[in-house]
Amino acid sequence: MYNYKFDAIYELYPTVKHIEIRVDGTIIAQDENFDDVAVDNSAVDQKATELENAKVELKASAKAKLIAGEALTEEEADVMIGG
Repeated sequence: MYNYKFDAIYELYPTVKHIEIRVDGTIIAQDENFDDVAVDNSAVDQKATELENAKVELKASAKAKLIAGEALTEEEADVMIGG
């Protein structure tokens, strides 16, 4: 299963270049100099949920268009082929 937390962190914290999510759920985010970047776990969880929901909605839209014989947007086509 895809982990949307990585995308959420990169989107919320543009200086982050390296991420480690440990087995206990601890998130270690670092900038290009490997200095730690403070991360708000609840903000990351919320953003990850938003990103996952957006992808689900995009897949549903693409499927509906395919069934109706309508053209897909590039983004819809990408999501249908796993992009």
